[in-house]
Amino acid sequence: MADLTRREFAQRTLGSLLTYSLLETLFSADAFPAEVKPVAAAWLARVDAAGRDLKGEKLSQTEWQSQIEELFGQIELAELLKFIDFDQLTAELEFREQGERSLKPKFPEVEGLPTDLVFGHQLFALRKGRSVVPHGHDNMATAFLILQGDFHGRHYDRLEDDGDSIIIRPTIDESFTVGGCSTVSDHKDNVHWFKATSETAFIFNIHVLNVVEGRKTGRVYIDPDGEPLAGDRVRARRLKAAEAYKLYG
Repeated sequence: MADLTRREFAQRTLGSLLTYSLLETLFSADAFPAEVKPVAAAWLARVDAAGRDLKGEKLSQTEWQSQIEELFGQIELAELLKFIDFDQLTAELEFREQGERSLKPKFPEVEGLPTDLVFGHQLFALRKGRSVVPHGHDNMATAFLILQGDFHGRHYDRLEDDGDSIIIRPTIDESFTVGGCSTVSDHKDNVHWFKATSETAFIFNIHVLNVVEGRKTGRVYIDPDGEPLAGDRVRARRLKAAEAYKLYG
């Protein structure tokens, strides 16, 4: 899909989403406000459909990760920034002394698009040296998209829960800049840690909770600077949120 034009991507996305067929009529009639672009609206619908397929067990968690990473690679950031009204959302923003400031973008109401989205979404704002601290998830699937600024991003596979510790293995350790993305599930790259390396930096986050009904959902904070083990593994101590932010925020 990397060679698709924006028009082709929108057409294919809309064509595959029969429940959102009204979009085609609205687009052709130019019924959207100027700031709400067809590709951004189609993208929102496709992300929601992927989340529903995940919860409905039509997609595995790793298949969901692949689909979301592909979709994040297709959206034009300029359109997404307008779609979430980034400038107004971040006006007069006060950054936190530790960790990230979480902001709640509001998607525009567009006839024909779902209003009860299956995924949650937020914007993380950080100043230089601050982090989305190292943590894993229980029963969640999440994704990050860098909107502005630069990060040092790290991921780890969560191999084994061992009492007060979690055995992890590093999988990703690289610089992330605008347009970069990564995903998390219970089955792949479950632990992540993003540290801002530019003066300010912003991440768009989506998250599907309760992937498997009846199981506990939440964050699991850890200290990745733990005991080295054979096979590039690390015994990472579980942390309370306050200690995680004190150490890494």
